Amino acid sequence: MSEKYEEMRTDLRSMSYDELADFVAGNSWPSFRAKQIYSWLHAKHVMNVDDMTNIPKNIRSVLAENMTSVECEAHQISAKDGTSKFLFKMHDGQMIETVFMKYHHGNSICISSQAGCAMGCAFCASTIGGCIRNLTAGEMLGQIYMAMNIVGEEVSNVVVMGTGEPFQNYDNLLKFIHIITSEEGYNLSIRNITVSSCGIVPNIKRLADEGLGITFALSLHAPTDEKRKTLMPIANKYSIAETLEATDYYYKKTGRRITVEYSLMHGINDSSDDAEKLGALLKGRGYHVNLIPVNPVDERNFKKSSETEVAEFKKILEKYGINVTIRRGMGSDIDAACGQLRRKYGADN
Repeated sequence: MSEKYEEMRTDLRSMSYDELADFVAGNSWPSFRAKQIYSWLHAKHVMNVDDMTNIPKNIRSVLAENMTSVECEAHQISAKDGTSKFLFKMHDGQMIETVFMKYHHGNSICISSQAGCAMGCAFCASTIGGCIRNLTAGEMLGQIYMAMNIVGEEVSNVVVMGTGEPFQNYDNLLKFIHIITSEEGYNLSIRNITVSSCGIVPNIKRLADEGLGITFALSLHAPTDEKRKTLMPIANKYSIAETLEATDYYYKKTGRRITVEYSLMHGINDSSDDAEKLGALLKGRGYHVNLIPVNPVDERNFKKSSETEVAEFKKILEKYGINVTIRRGMGSDIDAACGQLRRKYGADN
């Protein structure tokens, strides 16, 4: 993974308010410019410094030299539910995916945290080609701002569940969270942020100790270590017992209910026995299980469980007193699975 991109370039959108104030002071500009610039970046989410109409041209020229670009390379819109899937091109040519979903309770956006992914999950297209680099906090924010500008609507929920493993980009993830929830900026409620991880145990505990109170989602996808190892290489490093000990700690520390993501794959992890084992594993923990009929991927040989199989799996879990939902298939008529659109554009070749 290359970190050179992050080291070489100052990224205004990645700066906290205090860092931007220092940047303004370092350029001998009036201090009030910091509030103006920060508002343009995060409250008004402009992507081009020329749109900062109350900022003098000489200052804008300096700002332009320190702005990383986010350009829309492709935009697909679902005819079924209005879901938008974007392929955004970063300053160095890396492609990343973002999904904008419209619900009756408000708009949600699913963003990527890395260009590519190193986790190697067998059913996911994102990991094909590995991880190229981490995204900066500004690039994570840029996905949201650009998508909102294109769709013409704001978001009330942010999910860091797209391409990449957020906990492999922990520092930038944390900075992203602080900036998007800042009162001077977009001011998103901290409780409306969900971060999903395949289970890097030390960072689950680390996030718990941050005291942020965001929702944590664990990508589990199997009820036993033996089966999980065939699907997710991370299982070779951390057992399910170790992982759930960490999520129990998160729940106890934050009071925020854990979500368990479980992708159902026909004939792989969707049997009644799988459901019984998962039920026994999670019984009494107070977790919420989100069942996800897997999105078929061309390069992978996994099939979606039938509606009957999904319903039976849900019924068994509920027998154990577990709160269960079935994820609504948003954008099923477009390249909805993580990594599909990026693969079509040869982004990881």
